[in-house]
Amino acid sequence: MPEGPDPTSRPPADAVPTGRGADGATDSEAGHATTAQPTAEGDPAGEAPAPAAHPTTTPLSTTRRPGDAAREALRAARAEALRVQVEEEKRRPARKPVRKAPVAPAEGTPAAARAQVVREVRDFLATAFRMPTWEDTPEEAEEATEAETPAPEPEFARPEPVRPEPAHATPHVPATMATPHRDNELRRTFPAFAPRGETDGFADTWWGNAWVEALERGALDAKRLARGRGYADAGHVDAITVTPGQVLAYVRGSRPRPYRVHITLPTLQDADWERFLNAAVESPGHIAALLDKELPHTLADCGAPLLPGPAELRPRCNCPDSGHPCKHAAALCYQTARLLDADPFVLLLLRGRGERELLDTLSRRSAAHAARTAREGRATDLPGVRATEALAERRLPPPPPPLPAPAHPEQPPVYPAAPGGPDPFALDQLATDAAARAHALLTTGRDPVGGLTLWQDAVRLAAARPGSGLTAATRALYATLASAAGRTPADLARAVAAWRQGGLAGLDVLEEPWNPPAGRFDRARPLLIAAGLPPFRPWHNHLTHPLGHVQLRFGQDGLWYAYESEPDRADWWPRGTPALDPVDALTGLDALAGL
Repeated sequence: MPEGPDPTSRPPADAVPTGRGADGATDSEAGHATTAQPTAEGDPAGEAPAPAAHPTTTPLSTTRRPGDAAREALRAARAEALRVQVEEEKRRPARKPVRKAPVAPAEGTPAAARAQVVREVRDFLATAFRMPTWEDTPEEAEEATEAETPAPEPEFARPEPVRPEPAHATPHVPATMATPHRDNELRRTFPAFAPRGETDGFADTWWGNAWVEALERGALDAKRLARGRGYADAGHVDAITVTPGQVLAYVRGSRPRPYRVHITLPTLQDADWERFLNAAVESPGHIAALLDKELPHTLADCGAPLLPGPAELRPRCNCPDSGHPCKHAAALCYQTARLLDADPFVLLLLRGRGERELLDTLSRRSAAHAARTAREGRATDLPGVRATEALAERRLPPPPPPLPAPAHPEQPPVYPAAPGGPDPFALDQLATDAAARAHALLTTGRDPVGGLTLWQDAVRLAAARPGSGLTAATRALYATLASAAGRTPADLARAVAAWRQGGLAGLDVLEEPWNPPAGRFDRARPLLIAAGLPPFRPWHNHLTHPLGHVQLRFGQDGLWYAYESEPDRADWWPRGTPALDPVDALTGLDALAGL
């Protein structure tokens, strides 16, 4: 019998059976019914065991179709692409949504004003309710740090939105806390003043200085006033808002958030305003000045207390300092003085009346006062000169001829002596000298002693009195003049002798040695030897006797001046009369009489 196939063996995977099975189905139908799925490990199909119900039947084919492989490949590609996308999203940094900046409204429009108000309110409310923390600088430390480094100017960026900050962060402060858009007749806001250098006076006008005097008179602590003035000079005071009875501003210290400062002042009563208006109406000059928006300082005494009195300025600040005033309030008070320099009507607004209301009332009262004056028949012309007469061209008459000068100065009257009064002797001498100088100036047109120094004039005055300082009267005069010139009475007595010898030139010979040129000075020694005198020793303009008791001095005026001294003591005193010849200058000296 021929050998047939093993019923238990499995056909190859690529075998395609033909014919029908035992149940009469075609091979294709059986293939559809028995196609094996891939195993969990990914084994290819076709290795499933034969059905146990037909052990003798030939196994059906389990071949994969091309469409299944394509679909599985497509699913795997999609899964891989999704996985790669997820990993890239994890590695990519998160992006914040970009919000388009709102279009800012045009400046000067109502929408721009409303947007400005909204921004300022939102910025203020961002940190308005933050509780203080331990990181805030205490007031004691603030005073120490303010002297080292000035507080930085707050910055405010408009385009970026303001977000609430944590309690420990530095609060954001806008550039200004003022709201000038709310101003009206009884509310005026003034921009912040620029920093200024240190000057002797803070204010420039009468009203500003009067305000500063009232502030300093009512202050209890001068040191806080000085620090407040430093704040004002440095420009730490923000825009100032003035309303009846109140001045408000924010003052920057060392903390980022500025302090809110109020200065209150009582407003005037109706009776006070009546006295002010009546005083202004009574004077046409006051009316003209007020209508020209000037406030005459004479109205300060009109019966209405315009300037603050004692204890009328009441400061209030939200800083922890309990001084009266604190340095922030003092800075605001000093800046208010600069407001009065620029516009004194601010003081009237502080006292309760606006500028327009006051000027309208003043105009009505001025018109009523003029009409009442006309009805009463009083003259309305003011005393004075008409402008046409004052400006008219006219010629002045020539001045009268001068009176003839007197022949000589008169004697001054006798001054009586009084206990504790000036010395009548000194007064008589000064009056006599002044009369002589005035007479010389009147007759010659020049003052002969106008160019003298203090010492030279003291020597001249002492030389004008007879005597040499030995009597009681001249001794007191010499002591007084020498003390005024910083010299001793002995120096003055020697200088008086030189003045009497040759005047101002003789005093110069006494005090100023000089080197004369070749000529007369060199010929003087041979002349002295020819006269029988020994050779004199030269030194500068001096020729000294060998025995040291006689000396000749050559002056710049060309004259020879003789001097005497005790031998070998060099205590030279002027003697004799100056002369052109050295031998003549020595004639009559007692020191040469015995030689």
